[in-house]
Amino acid sequence: MQLIIGIIFNENDNIHYYDPGNISIAMGDKVVCHVDNAVEIGEVVSSSVEIGKNEIITPLNKIIRKATYYDLSVEEINRKKEEEGFKKFEELAAGHDLVMKLINVHVMFDKSKMVFYFTSDKRVDFREMVKELASYFKIRIELRQIGVRDEAKIIGGLGPCGLNLCCKSFLTDFESISIKMAKDQNLPLNPLKISGICGRLMCCLKYEYEEYKEFIKKAPERGTKVKCHHGSGSIFNYEPLKELVIVELANENKVSVPLSEIEIIKDGENENIGKMMINKKSGPM
Repeated sequence: MQLIIGIIFNENDNIHYYDPGNISIAMGDKVVCHVDNAVEIGEVVSSSVEIGKNEIITPLNKIIRKATYYDLSVEEINRKKEEEGFKKFEELAAGHDLVMKLINVHVMFDKSKMVFYFTSDKRVDFREMVKELASYFKIRIELRQIGVRDEAKIIGGLGPCGLNLCCKSFLTDFESISIKMAKDQNLPLNPLKISGICGRLMCCLKYEYEEYKEFIKKAPERGTKVKCHHGSGSIFNYEPLKELVIVELANENKVSVPLSEIEIIKDGENENIGKMMINKKSGPM
C-alpha cells in the first residue's frame, strides 16, 4: 500500500497527489514540493490515505518539507511581487501600445521565474516587453497567452446552474464541445442558453451526451406508431436518462413508458388495429 496526500498550489489549481514520506502532515498545512522543474509551496487539501500501488499510474514525488516560518515569509514576498507585476505589466502594455488583458501573475516559490497569463484577440509581439520586465524584476519572465476558457478557469464564477464553474472546481482538461451535443439532447440552440461565461459552449453539454446518444440509437423515431400496456399511439418525445419514451395515445393523452415495454406497430398491423376500432364503433346499438 502507498500513502498519499492531496495538495493544491494555486487557488484555481487541480489537486496533485504526493508521497508524504515520514513527515506528519494535516489538512491545511503548507508544504514545499517539487513541481515539474521548479519548487513550489502548496496547501494540503486532503488527509493522507492508503491506496494500492497498482492504482498509481505515474511515480509519486515526495514532499520536500513542511513549510517553515521562513518559507511562509518568502511566499508572502512573492505575492506582493505579483501585485507589483500587475501594475508594471499594464504600464508597459500601454507604453508599447499592446492590446493585452492580464489575467494572472505567478512568481514561483523558488523564484526560478515569474509567469504572466494574458488574453488577446490577436497574436502579440511582446519580446521588448519581456526584456523590460526581466530588467525591472531581475527574474526570468514568461508571458503566456491563454484562451477565454483558461481565463474562466483562473478567475472562476457561477454557472447558469448556480454552482461554481466546472473548470474552476474539478475539470482537468478542456474537451471538444459541439453544437450537435446540444441538438441531440433536445436543448434550445440559443447561444445565450448553452454558452458559459467564457462565451464558449458549456462543458457540461458533454456529461450526459453519451447516454443520450446511446438511447437515441435504440429508441424509435418520433412519430413511430407503437403499442404498450396503455394502448396504441405514437412516439412523442424521450426521457433518455430514465430510459423512457413519451407515447401520445389516440385520445391525445401522453404517458411515459419504459423503452423495453413498447412494441413498434408494423404497417399491416396498424391497419388491422384501425379496422378493429371502426368495427367496435359501428357494432350493434
